[in-house]
Amino acid sequence: MDRQSRRMPNEDNKRRFSIQDIKKSLAIYRFIKPYRGIFFLGLFFLLGSGLTSMVFPFFTGKLIDAATHIHKDVINNIALSLGGILVIQAIFSFFRMYLFSYVTENITADMRYAMYDKLTRLPITYFDSHRLGELNSRITTDVAQLQDMLSTTLAEFFRQIMTLIVGIAFILFYSTKLTLFMLSTFPVMVIIALIFGRYIRKLSKERQDELATGNVIVEETLQAIKVVKAFTNEWFEVLRYKKSLDKSVMVSLRTAKLRAVFVAFIISTLFGGIVLVLWYGARLVTSGELSIGQLTSFIIYTAFIGGAVGGLGDLYSQIQKTIGSSERIIEILNEHGESINDNNPSLTPIKLNGAIEFVNVNFTYPSRMDVQVLNNISLNIAKGKKVALVGPSGAGKSTIAQLLMHFYDVNSGEILIDGNSINNLSITDLRSNIGIVPQETILFGGSIYENIKYGNMNADESEIIDAARKANALNFIEAFPDKFQTIVGERGVQLSGGQRQRVALARAILKDPAILILDEATSSLDAESERLVQDALDVLMLNRTSLIIAHRLSTVRKADTILVINNGQIVETGTHEELIVNRDGLYSHLVKMQLS
Repeated sequence: MDRQSRRMPNEDNKRRFSIQDIKKSLAIYRFIKPYRGIFFLGLFFLLGSGLTSMVFPFFTGKLIDAATHIHKDVINNIALSLGGILVIQAIFSFFRMYLFSYVTENITADMRYAMYDKLTRLPITYFDSHRLGELNSRITTDVAQLQDMLSTTLAEFFRQIMTLIVGIAFILFYSTKLTLFMLSTFPVMVIIALIFGRYIRKLSKERQDELATGNVIVEETLQAIKVVKAFTNEWFEVLRYKKSLDKSVMVSLRTAKLRAVFVAFIISTLFGGIVLVLWYGARLVTSGELSIGQLTSFIIYTAFIGGAVGGLGDLYSQIQKTIGSSERIIEILNEHGESINDNNPSLTPIKLNGAIEFVNVNFTYPSRMDVQVLNNISLNIAKGKKVALVGPSGAGKSTIAQLLMHFYDVNSGEILIDGNSINNLSITDLRSNIGIVPQETILFGGSIYENIKYGNMNADESEIIDAARKANALNFIEAFPDKFQTIVGERGVQLSGGQRQRVALARAILKDPAILILDEATSSLDAESERLVQDALDVLMLNRTSLIIAHRLSTVRKADTILVINNGQIVETGTHEELIVNRDGLYSHLVKMQLS
């Protein structure tokens, strides 16, 4: 899939946001839509809070004029008015903060849910071309960036815009001459703010990419922590992560330096402007065109306006940074996912018989298009039969199993179950009829009970216990102090290899699939564990179509048919007794190597 190729960070940084990019980012509005009533109510309280704060300079000027003319009654009335405005502003501020928090928390929760839901529905090909650490960064860092924007930046942006508009209206009311004189300094500030904003946005995006790279390193290291420790490469991983952090710090410091220069420029320009306004305003006071109170109000409003202009520059850079985050989120949400039915108890998946047929199947992995993995494979497995796939590593055995589960689309040819193409079956109907016991058993970090129940979420306790018994797992489970509630740990590390495999078998037994795939299910076990697992497998394979991928003779010799795969082709077919006779055959050679 072309869309799944990752952009390199340096290429991403060189891109300039276009109108099209902003339109894509506005797709985030669909998350705001369910809460738009509360959102606009929050904006109303934001407007009220902003307007009440803009009244203070007006009354401050009135208070000074009243004090100058010694009007005690007027002073008392103004003080009472200011007290009332403070109460009103407190009420507006409370509801503004609460409503924006309510909307923000719900939107970000909906966004994370939508992203997680989409990620679970994306095809395997997507994960072949995207690193898990990077995807984890999208659902955490990028959504957090949007959360900051919705809860703080957006509200502050509206408030600063309102401050700018209302402030200019007030100062125009006081003195047109002084207003025009003050505003003449603004174009330079705005142009500088836009220039700084562009560079700050670029550096901020670069920092996000470096943080994502660091997350990838952490994810990979912790997933393979045993390998790291076995090869005593802790120092290498720590240095690799430190190098990534150093890059992030360098970019952050460059961003901070640029922001510091920008803030210093704004402050110096702002106070320089205030000095000029004071000078010109003092002349207007001496000429009688302004009172001292009006000049004081004008100066305060000018400070408000200057602060708004300075704040808008930083807010602009924050919004630009958020546009990049929202674009990456939308890219994931717009990916084409698999058609997976939701778990609705009233919608029971169809039950398949399990007859399998591959017709002239050719396949190459999307990430390795130059390597032909399967070459014109044709096979036919009748319902309830046990068929073993043997051959050297890389011959294409596991690929056949993955294609049967429709993890990938074939390049040409067709795969049929019960005479129907798997392309005509829903993903849910197909995979609910297939059980798999892989070589590398993956368990979730919860209890044994939860891991077995994963095979059938509707199973009751008696069915789970029965599945554990059939998998030869009940004895060791009952020996634990917490029995079925024993926590297996991350990826099942608290259990031995044989115990993990038998829990996985119980999970498959509970699913009761029409088709069973055993992918090297006993290859990594000791003799005793293999015997227990093999006995459980014999029970599991009864009356169901079984596809056995294995090297061990004890596993494949009981198969009804053995298919020998080499270089993506079926080179031999027959039972163990039939194939062992051909001393020059590949199967006979593999058996000799194992026995030797």
